[in-house]
Amino acid sequence: MQEILSYKLFNGGGFVFTIGQLALLFILISLLFILYRVLLKKYFPSVFKQTKITDEEKDKLSRLLKGLAILLFILFVFLILQLDPNLPVTGNRFVNLLTVIKAGIFLQAARLFGWLIFNLFIHEQYSDKKANVGVPEDSGEEDSESSITRTLNLVIYSVVLLYVLTSFGWDLTLIERTINGNTFSFNISNIVHAVLIILVARLFVWAFTKIFLRRVYGRRHVELGSQFAINQLVKYVIYVFAIIMALDVFGIKMNILLGGAAALLVGVGLGLQQTFNDFISGLVLLFERSVSVGDILEVDGQIGRIKEIGLRSTTMETRGNINIVVPNHKLVNEKVVNWNHHNDKVRFHIEVGVAYGSDSANVKKILILAIKDNPYVLAYPAPFVRFETFGSSSLDFKLYFFSRNLMVIEDIKSDIRLEIDRLFRENDIEIPFPQRVIKVVR
Repeated sequence: MQEILSYKLFNGGGFVFTIGQLALLFILISLLFILYRVLLKKYFPSVFKQTKITDEEKDKLSRLLKGLAILLFILFVFLILQLDPNLPVTGNRFVNLLTVIKAGIFLQAARLFGWLIFNLFIHEQYSDKKANVGVPEDSGEEDSESSITRTLNLVIYSVVLLYVLTSFGWDLTLIERTINGNTFSFNISNIVHAVLIILVARLFVWAFTKIFLRRVYGRRHVELGSQFAINQLVKYVIYVFAIIMALDVFGIKMNILLGGAAALLVGVGLGLQQTFNDFISGLVLLFERSVSVGDILEVDGQIGRIKEIGLRSTTMETRGNINIVVPNHKLVNEKVVNWNHHNDKVRFHIEVGVAYGSDSANVKKILILAIKDNPYVLAYPAPFVRFETFGSSSLDFKLYFFSRNLMVIEDIKSDIRLEIDRLFRENDIEIPFPQRVIKVVR
């Protein structure tokens, strides 16, 4: 049997091809084909039934698997036939062809891994509407599906680039300095490695807050403001550790950095007192939660809903859909009216004056009737009318009611006033206006 397997089918130019090599190559090709068919025809269709994967993504998966299978086949051919040619690059520099093939396999496998992460995790989180109920909405571009997908692709290609730099010996040193016995080197791989750490930190923040914490919030029914505060704190902690790790890649230790910059930090601190005040105020808001995302505030005469609480400033959206950036120290150190901090039922009132001689009991009945069918007025606590005073030219009433629609309350008041005016006209109740009599003495 051994003689048959070692029988030479081809021998020339230092290259030998035996029956054993042919048989091994056939077995490996068969295994690759079987694995491809099992994945594409059995395993992945069962996954597709449980997910919302488009036909375009399915075709992309098929292309990725085919490309990976072809590259693996080429690698097996070179290994079995013991071929290891070198490709000239520049001058006397050569690149090993097997290394190029391995790099291609690594890239294709990384792209396949990225496809799985995108379709089984990222896309599912944004397409499943039920998972988004009761959680804070994504703010801006930072947490959008396209942004996270770009981050994932950058992570994949950064890993591949690191592999290529180390495999081909292309890791060039850009800058190297020795300060106080500490050597700081800036290689291409150092830069890519540092960028990779930041990108992975961003992916980890997204996965931890959007997948793990989201499920915890759903089980424990955590309010939206608390969810946002926890997510922000998690983000800040992870990014701080990521920056420290990225600096460590270049040999920069935090104790050296802080020690060398102590005097500079004192000067910066004196010049940026207000910025640090806002920074500390932002931490107070996130921990104390006296103001939360979703609260409706009145700041400097402006009324708006809190959209985002950052470390330096807070974004508030007014009734006119205008975003106002409020420094955090104003929300901590100054008087702020929070309309719905612990209770979203807020009482409002409308002032009405009627002419002397009107039936006050009937006026009260009409005012309650005018507000009875308004869908934005709460039935409990019930609306009520208060006879305020005998005015100079009218009997003054106040109609009190409760509502949760705080941002559009002026529109609700307008509708109620229109209904009051209509009912007063139907019942011949006059709304007086101030009259002045001018006597001219000659």
